[in-house]
Amino acid sequence: MNLYELSIEEANKLLTKKEISSKELTQSVLDRIDAVDEKVGAYITVDHAGALKAADDADKKIQNGDTKALTGIPLGIKDLICTDGLLTTCGSKILSNFEPPYDATVIEKLKSENAVFTGKLNMDEFAMGSTTENSSFKNTCNPFDLSRIPGGSSGGSAASVAAGICLGSLGSDTGGSIRQPASHCGVVGMKPTYGRVSRYGLVAFASSLDQIGPLAKNVTDCAIIMDAISGYDRRDSTSVDEKVPDFYEAIKRNGGVKGLKIGIPKEYNSTEGLDPKVSESVNNAIAELEKLGAQTIEISLPNTEYAVAAYYVLAPSEASSNLARYDGVRYGVRTEKSENLIDMYHKTRTEGFGDEVKRRIIIGTYALSSGYYDAYYKKASQIRTLIMDDFKKAFEVCDVIASPVAPTPATLIGENADDPLAMYLSDVFTLSANLAGVPGISVPCGFSDGLPIGLQLMGKHFDEETLLRVAYNYEQATDYMLKIPELV
Repeated sequence: MNLYELSIEEANKLLTKKEISSKELTQSVLDRIDAVDEKVGAYITVDHAGALKAADDADKKIQNGDTKALTGIPLGIKDLICTDGLLTTCGSKILSNFEPPYDATVIEKLKSENAVFTGKLNMDEFAMGSTTENSSFKNTCNPFDLSRIPGGSSGGSAASVAAGICLGSLGSDTGGSIRQPASHCGVVGMKPTYGRVSRYGLVAFASSLDQIGPLAKNVTDCAIIMDAISGYDRRDSTSVDEKVPDFYEAIKRNGGVKGLKIGIPKEYNSTEGLDPKVSESVNNAIAELEKLGAQTIEISLPNTEYAVAAYYVLAPSEASSNLARYDGVRYGVRTEKSENLIDMYHKTRTEGFGDEVKRRIIIGTYALSSGYYDAYYKKASQIRTLIMDDFKKAFEVCDVIASPVAPTPATLIGENADDPLAMYLSDVFTLSANLAGVPGISVPCGFSDGLPIGLQLMGKHFDEETLLRVAYNYEQATDYMLKIPELV
């Protein structure tokens, strides 16, 4: 086995025993990046020198007995999480020269765990998209089929894990942007409860929806990263001071799923555009959980039909406000020619933002404008409250909700390039979790013509432990996570 094929848990055991060094592991990953990322396109920035220096530092700590779970482990970071002195572009021309002067809280936490950062990963510009085709720099390809999308907006984060060009990664999830690419690329991806992981240093898209989370080769590795990044942060006003369980130990205790109640939303079964193979794979996964002792019950999330419409008013409205700061004055790219200050603002934003970002800024600005606020933003906020109530009532009778992640397997690159509505509808199963603030996880549950399919599990607020427990038991009973893409 090549070192880059190791899981985080496997690599940690070998590092602890000093059978391998972090430098050897990191060099294996960097060599793999050099060999295949020209095809995959997962990285915007590869930090060869920084990664090898961090690996050397990790090896010294290992020699001194410091063998934390992530010590010496090479990880990739989505390119909207601030990294001190390392480019953070958000996949946008307008930030193509931006080097943050500080680290995000999650980066500080990972550094304290002695993790190694291989670089910054490609994404839809400002996390606005579901295909990673909206990046200003490159397309990222699905490692299972290079003609297909990896999903988005954390497409680089998912593709990098699947391709073996990092052992795990961080992404962000505003409406499904961790879970959907995880599903398409055959890896595990978790969106934690809103407030579980600090957003300090996460470049904002929609502040009431964004959440940082891990992508990994398996559920155990996902739990290891969750242990490292979770916890209260006074610098984030939305961070919640809630006790964080030891997710890794909880998995290893493994209480099984016997007696757990899994809710099946009746509204999801009739979703238009649901691929039969996706439906079959998810139903088979639910049947497998029943074999393991779980009980399934039908539940209702009656306001599901309004979720997409509400989300695509709320998220663009917040984006319109958050992206107003990119004006060419304080940081980022500034247009080279302008006649006056207003002209500079106009040209900088026209040249710096891509079409999808402009579209959402316009939608959001319209929804917030005088005379339309009540009709759009206020109404969408009321729908959000109803959706939160739907989940609250559902979790009174079940422990976990199971559903597809995406209605179809990964589509062809360019297939929906001229149809933004089709892209928006691909989030139909995931964005409700963001509106409600509940945690969700995608775990591989099948294949369709060689393309991965994910099972989505959603849980109660701050109950990631149960989600990881169910996902782990399902993973142990199947072998879908063992199939890796063949990249020469």
